[in-house]
Amino acid sequence: MTMLAPSANAATPVSIGVIAPASAINGRAIFQGIRMATDEINANGGIDGRQIQLHEYDDHASATDGIRAFQRAVRQDHTVAVLGNFTSEVALAIQPWAARLKQPYIVTGAATTKIPQRIHAQYEQYKYVFRVNLNSAFLAKNVCATTKDVLVKQLGYKTAVIMSENAAWTKPLDAEYMKCLPEAGLKVLDHIRFSPGTTDFSPIFSRIAKNNPDVIISGIAHVGVKPTIQWHQQQVPALLACWSSQAGASSFWQDSSGAANGVITGNLGASSAALTDKSIPFAKAYTERFKESPAYDAYTSYDAVYVLKNAIERAGGDEADALVAALEKTDYTGTIGQIQFYSKDSEYAHDTRYGKQYVPGVAIQWQQGEQVVIWPPQATTGNVILPDFVPRDKNDS
Repeated sequence: MTMLAPSANAATPVSIGVIAPASAINGRAIFQGIRMATDEINANGGIDGRQIQLHEYDDHASATDGIRAFQRAVRQDHTVAVLGNFTSEVALAIQPWAARLKQPYIVTGAATTKIPQRIHAQYEQYKYVFRVNLNSAFLAKNVCATTKDVLVKQLGYKTAVIMSENAAWTKPLDAEYMKCLPEAGLKVLDHIRFSPGTTDFSPIFSRIAKNNPDVIISGIAHVGVKPTIQWHQQQVPALLACWSSQAGASSFWQDSSGAANGVITGNLGASSAALTDKSIPFAKAYTERFKESPAYDAYTSYDAVYVLKNAIERAGGDEADALVAALEKTDYTGTIGQIQFYSKDSEYAHDTRYGKQYVPGVAIQWQQGEQVVIWPPQATTGNVILPDFVPRDKNDS
């Protein structure tokens, strides 16, 4: 492709890199959300008259492949920013390269709290990294808020077992679970961490059944379908409520052959949740185009492109340090809420602000193939149901 001379800057494309695992539900969601935003922006004149040119890279959920993709994006494809990444281990591996190469890097899927902690500790080095997504601690707070309002107050639940995959993003998630679940009204009876390579969950569910909890609170990103199917097949007499990264997309219902019925999961958006005036139109357009509802990081990735566009326009260009300064002043109404970033003085530096007036998150329950919003109250579209094998009253079990 023939590139125009720098003096013709108005016509020079804005090159943006996108890195994600293409074969995963959530990797696909990142690519699709970014493509959708890019097409909209380009159709409406681009960024200050410049069209966006995407460079997509499959990281195969591999830190090595992720680093190679990032290096290629910056050194060969001359991107002004890189977006994406679903796997926390990959994002953590890329983060030092964003610092070395002084490349703005907006994470849209990975949730580990180590990302902002590095920024807070060594700001000048790591200031190029931002996240349009809630971190693990905030994801847990979202689950606990749902727990308090729905599971405890409405269903009268009193006990839980935590069951999370052993990964970088679930360590802070589980730590917050251990703190906020008792505060929400649930006694934690057991805490189980399993390998992401687990294929047989029968021993785990047998152990859980012995504790006879009201609910299983999980953190699942890479193996969401298998435990869901086996939970249903084994007829585990406890509701499955979790942060399941895959469960927001409609393909999760298909992949689990309907075993997801009754599963509750946190999410950052839902097809029927009007968090802002952009939420439902985006979900509708995304579903029509890609024939599946958006996973959580489809929302965040779509919003991230607009956040970047807004910052480039306010910075008057795409020079890295000026772009960082503009990103820090972000105040953008996206599909997931009002997006602002925590300051460098916060332990969650450059993370998306969490809360009712910012990005609140939602909780959905799968009911006969439909995603029913059960929290927060202002977005609720239905009541909780229980699968036949989950007793409403444990005394009846």
